[in-house]
This record gives sequence, C-alpha cells and structure tokens, in this order.
Amino acid sequence: MKTKHKSHMKWSWIFMMLFIILSVVDIRFGVLGFVCMIVPMYHAVKGRGKVHCSHYCPRGSLLGNFLKNISMDNNLPKSFKSKTVKNTMLILMMTMLTISLVHAGPDITKIGFSLFRFMMASLLVGIIMGIIFKPRSWCQVCPMGHATGLIDSQIKKSKSPSKKNI
Repeated sequence: MKTKHKSHMKWSWIFMMLFIILSVVDIRFGVLGFVCMIVPMYHAVKGRGKVHCSHYCPRGSLLGNFLKNISMDNNLPKSFKSKTVKNTMLILMMTMLTISLVHAGPDITKIGFSLFRFMMASLLVGIIMGIIFKPRSWCQVCPMGHATGLIDSQIKKSKSPSKKNI
C-alpha cells in the first residue's frame, strides 16, 4: 500500500530563500546545499521515486510560485526531455561539482562557496528556463530529478520477480 505524501510546494520555496540568505550572511552555510542533494536521494532509495520533485523541492516551489506571472509559458522542446540531454546534464553537473569540491579541499568556507555557487548557477538556469518556457521547465531536465528517477527504476527492477524458464 502506497502512502500519500502531502505536497509542500506552496511554501517550501522558503527553504531555498533561507539557504540563499544564510549563505550570503556566512558562506559556510553553503554546505546546506548537500541537503538539497541528499534528501531526493533518500526518498528514491526508500522507494518513493521522485516524490521529492513533486511534493517537497524548494527550487521547484520557488520557480513554480514566482515565475507563473512572468513566464512566456512555452513548451519545453522535446529534445530537452531526451535521456541523452538528461544524462549529459547529470554528468556535466556532477563533474563540475566534483572538480569544485576537490579544489576546495577540506576548507569548509571553500566547500560552502562551491556548493552555493553550484546551487545559484542551477537556480539561474532554472529561472531563465522558467521565463522562456513554463515556470518549472528546469524540473524536466534537473539532474537530481533524473538521478532519483534512475535510482527508483533500479530499485523497482531489483524488486520485481525475475522471469525464470520453467
């Protein structure tokens, strides 16, 4: 039996704003960016699929709530939704983050800055996409959403009974 998850999309944008404000006040708060990466993975590993994307995501909440009145509301081109584009985005973003974190070393200030810069770059791309296309267009190509979908499909595949020849 599946449990229902209450959506917090009307107000979860507050967490994104808190992250931004706290990180501007003290860049070490940028390490909270790890939460934005761990929570979706936690839901996926627990077999909840992409529930984070549809019910909790602060970035999706911010984009959906604040861009709806200024968005051109165009459909995202089908090519953007392809697995090739999603895989490329995931590999590119993870590579960029890894390189940034390696260069930061063990310095918490540099790690915080790396994560803050990473989060702000993806938010900026999300805002631009949300203005040109539909407000939550970023969600269609979001590397975290794609990664959780990949995890969920692997979990479902491993739980399904294997077909054996009789």
